Amino acid sequence: MKKQSTILIIISALLLLGVFFKPLWYIELEAPQYPEGIVMYIHVNKIDGADDNTIANVNILNHYIGMKYIVPESIPELTYFPYVIIGLIVTGLVAGFSKKKALVYGWIVIFTLLCVVGIYDFYLWEYDYGHNLDPEAPIIVEGMTYQPPLFGTKWLLNFKATSYPHIGGIMMGISVFLANAVWFVQRKKS
Repeated sequence: MKKQSTILIIISALLLLGVFFKPLWYIELEAPQYPEGIVMYIHVNKIDGADDNTIANVNILNHYIGMKYIVPESIPELTYFPYVIIGLIVTGLVAGFSKKKALVYGWIVIFTLLCVVGIYDFYLWEYDYGHNLDPEAPIIVEGMTYQPPLFGTKWLLNFKATSYPHIGGIMMGISVFLANAVWFVQRKKS
């Protein structure tokens, strides 16, 4: 392995530590009745918000339109995802320091696939919350679903929902980018 590749893998693995200190994602809801917005943060192991009442406020809104309550303790990914990240950090460091192509490339493939599966799992979670509505909800708008966007902004009735990676998610994105840059560094002629 080239020295640059080893450095990229080690930096990539260490960047993943950031997800333990900063949220992976944020979802913001803005409406006339909430001009300051309601901001939820999705961490590697919890969901919280800009203040202590965020999840309660979101659940009150969800009740009116028939969405399920957000109960972080019932989301299994929040329990096992920290262990997946720790495993990626440790195996990334082992692969990087070993300088063995098979370990490095194996780690890059597994890491990249886990990122894709993680985004898809998040999409499915959003889909379930936005589409599987209680038919007895106080407010029913025929044909309306309330899935927030995976990336970007979308109007849901009078709420503007915005969803983007937060600092931890950006660090993970940079990490996977650096890991995949190894393919190009290795192919570059000496």
